[in-house]
Amino acid sequence: MKSSSMRIWLPMFLMCWGLLGACASLPDVATMGDKLEPAATPSVKGKNGEVSPARTKALLAKRWPKGALDIQAQAALEEAATGVPLIDGNKCTLLFDGPQTMGEMLKAINGARNNINLETYIFDQDELGLQFADALIAKRLAGLTVNILYDSVGTIGVPAEFFDRMRMAGINLLEYNPVNPAKVKGDDWKVNNRDHRKVLIVDGKTAFTGGINISADYSKGSLFRSSSKQAKSKDDVGWRDTHIKVEGPAVQAFQWLFVRQWATQDRSDLPEADYFPQPVIAGDKVVRVLASDPGGRFEIFKAYSLAIQEAKKSIHLTSAYFVPDRQTIDALIAAAKRGVDVRIMLPGVSDSGLVFHASHALYDELLSNGIKIYHLKLAVLHAKTAVIDGTWSTVGSTNIDTRSFLHNSELNVVVLGAAFGTEMEKAFQEDVRDSKQITLEDWRNRPLTDRMKEWAARIMNYWL
Repeated sequence: MKSSSMRIWLPMFLMCWGLLGACASLPDVATMGDKLEPAATPSVKGKNGEVSPARTKALLAKRWPKGALDIQAQAALEEAATGVPLIDGNKCTLLFDGPQTMGEMLKAINGARNNINLETYIFDQDELGLQFADALIAKRLAGLTVNILYDSVGTIGVPAEFFDRMRMAGINLLEYNPVNPAKVKGDDWKVNNRDHRKVLIVDGKTAFTGGINISADYSKGSLFRSSSKQAKSKDDVGWRDTHIKVEGPAVQAFQWLFVRQWATQDRSDLPEADYFPQPVIAGDKVVRVLASDPGGRFEIFKAYSLAIQEAKKSIHLTSAYFVPDRQTIDALIAAAKRGVDVRIMLPGVSDSGLVFHASHALYDELLSNGIKIYHLKLAVLHAKTAVIDGTWSTVGSTNIDTRSFLHNSELNVVVLGAAFGTEMEKAFQEDVRDSKQITLEDWRNRPLTDRMKEWAARIMNYWL
């Protein structure tokens, strides 16, 4: 990824310079129910909109009888832990890979009629970035309201002129947590806190989220990999990522989270627009829109932890950056020991060498406890997804690492039900077919130089 080393090393350098406070610790899932605050999502009114806690049990009992994963119990625990309600009546479309996602996002932008909100970690000035900028400018010149929130570190190598051109066209742009403290509005500057979300909301009716940034890295994609014999270099491979398109009442939760995130950086009101149109039932999917913030209530971490702990048959994780905390490692091992099929899809090629080797330092313990690990070949894996027992699925921007859980603003969608879970399983199995399984015997025979890199990276895993 362009400027990826700078995007990683700049905050690390500043942190080590002493600009940050003491390290925070992740919550104890066993006691987190005692520390809850009111729900963080807005009320979504209308038939089959937001599901109140009183209706949750009845809805789940009717929709899903007890099975492998007890969805009734899981959903109730998750709601108690996160304070975030379920939202019914949605259509969810799994977008497998970059070109498919970019096409759908541009189609939605070109079809917008009132407002467009874009929140992204990376917005590169390249062929694809210019295509998005042109589409957004065209919509603004047509009279639509366009708001863009982009991360300061994620766009650190992008010329200011790229954003100035959109600003001059009338687009409202806001830089999240500027690296330069002189540009910060307010006195709460922590350079390590980043906006890692990837969210596009069109007319308050359609929302996209997942792991895909606005960058030409995704223009090639990785669907070609099945027919490719070998990749000559990392520049020859595509990027494997996953996004989700959501239509229906849940889009209001996305919209509210965008408005709230904007307010943390700029107290002035957003331009007037029809951000919250009357919700319309679009499908039968029940979802939970989870967002987390630096120093917040660890909503996404709690959801992941509970799903892993409640798994009965299978845990299939896909993570671009996998440097989990001790609690997550123990939960995965415990699941494998009780007979759950635990499989983790990880990069065989990565854009971040440090994270790549830090995750490798865990392999011996995971493999020796029955967890299966796969390395995706011929593509840079950047997806952040999970499907558990084929009925609990999540797609979003959150990696399974300390940075995502503690220091980033992230957003994930949890989709309940076997129909969407089947799609997620098919995507996971597609990746398995294009991957190499790592065996314990092979792993213990790896070169000494690799072991040294893993040891060095593991020391810095908190900062990655």
